[in-house]
Amino acid sequence: MSSFDPFGNNEKQIEELKKWAQKKRRQSVTLIVVAVAAISLFSSFYQIQPDEVGILLRFGKHIDTTGPGAHFRLPFGVDRIIKVPIKRQLKMEFGFRTLRAGVQSEFQRTKQSRTEAEMLTGDLNVGTVEWIVQYKIASPEKFLFNFRDIEATLRLMAEATMRTVAGDHSIDELLTGGREEVERNAKKLLIELNQQYDTGIKIQHVKLQDVNAPDPVKPALRAVEEAKQERERFINVAWAQYNKVIPNAKGQAEQQIQEAEGYAIARVNEAQGDAKRFTDLYREYRKAPSVTRTRLYLESLTETVQQSENKIFIDSKVNNLMPLLNLQGEKK
Repeated sequence: MSSFDPFGNNEKQIEELKKWAQKKRRQSVTLIVVAVAAISLFSSFYQIQPDEVGILLRFGKHIDTTGPGAHFRLPFGVDRIIKVPIKRQLKMEFGFRTLRAGVQSEFQRTKQSRTEAEMLTGDLNVGTVEWIVQYKIASPEKFLFNFRDIEATLRLMAEATMRTVAGDHSIDELLTGGREEVERNAKKLLIELNQQYDTGIKIQHVKLQDVNAPDPVKPALRAVEEAKQERERFINVAWAQYNKVIPNAKGQAEQQIQEAEGYAIARVNEAQGDAKRFTDLYREYRKAPSVTRTRLYLESLTETVQQSENKIFIDSKVNNLMPLLNLQGEKK
């Protein structure tokens, strides 16, 4: 465009201005059309990741569910896509919030989270229970459209479930060996609730993270735990003493029983032998009484003489003999 001359031909200059304005208008329209086309083309394509599905809405109505990959949609807000991670394991925390996960994770406990964690147990104690719920989205359509706020609904169901299960168990069970049963019962009840309300959610795990008593009652519970440990120690000592004494007593009793049985067998055998010897002797005596009697006399005399240390023999036929016996014994 040439410079405007106020003293020149005004009609010519005005005509040139009109042409220049038309040219600029056409250029602007072209730029706008190109920009709109570029924006339309750019917004018409969307990408779905391998662990997601896309819920395609047209004017707010669900018309299609798309899988992983690149897809086309109508631009300018006509079609809207909602990406749902159906293959990703999701987690919901109760009683705490994770600020940063890692080797040394950082957690936050707010007034709301502490309210979630405080619950009444079956033995009328108050416990602070922190737990997590891990789940997957089984049906994206039900997950998005069956409830106004599915995450808030799931949080309320999980909290109600845990309070119900904790109310059936004592604080000792929550603190010690009953944790697995609490997790198992809470998971079962939460699965039943999700199936009943048709949430499209698949519950995978319910895990207790930390269970404590409130600060005012911690000293009392600590004393109770110390008493239980002391009781267990006494029981273990008693069992050790029992295992030491009882087997020894059983061994002695078994030894005495075996000795008595052996003595009884020996006595029976000895009596049977004596009886058989007497029977045999009587049989021989009946055959030759005089000889048998003489033999028995000699055998008895031989046995008696052998048992005597000092032996003095006196002839019974000697008369008027006064034997002098050394009653003091021989000097050694």
